Amino acid sequence: MGLTLRYPYEVRGEASYFEDIPELKLPREMLDLATHIVNTKSGHFDRHYSRTDTKTRLLTCSRRKRLAKRSSHHAKAAAPRVVNLMDALRASIDAEKKKALAPSTEVRRPAKRKASQK
Repeated sequence: MGLTLRYPYEVRGEASYFEDIPELKLPREMLDLATHIVNTKSGHFDRHYSRTDTKTRLLTCSRRKRLAKRSSHHAKAAAPRVVNLMDALRASIDAEKKKALAPSTEVRRPAKRKASQK
């Protein structure tokens, strides 16, 4: 039923579909070429192949959706870390007070050479 193009009540006679197409006089060579192309490309339709392909696509789509739900569920499960801003500021100030004085940041000059090394 999923592959039905038209319901029975929608089916009409072929004349109503093709009445707008004008009659053309085509050369015999063009008709032979068109007939050859249609005969070459036509073959037996295997409905099991069509159903299997559709079933595979549906199962793949279903698996993708399930995996997406799982990953979004895991992302929601992890509770966000709530930080109290005042506590963070106090801890920062305390750490600054306890921090030892940094060594001198002045540029050191090279030691003077002795007269014997010149």
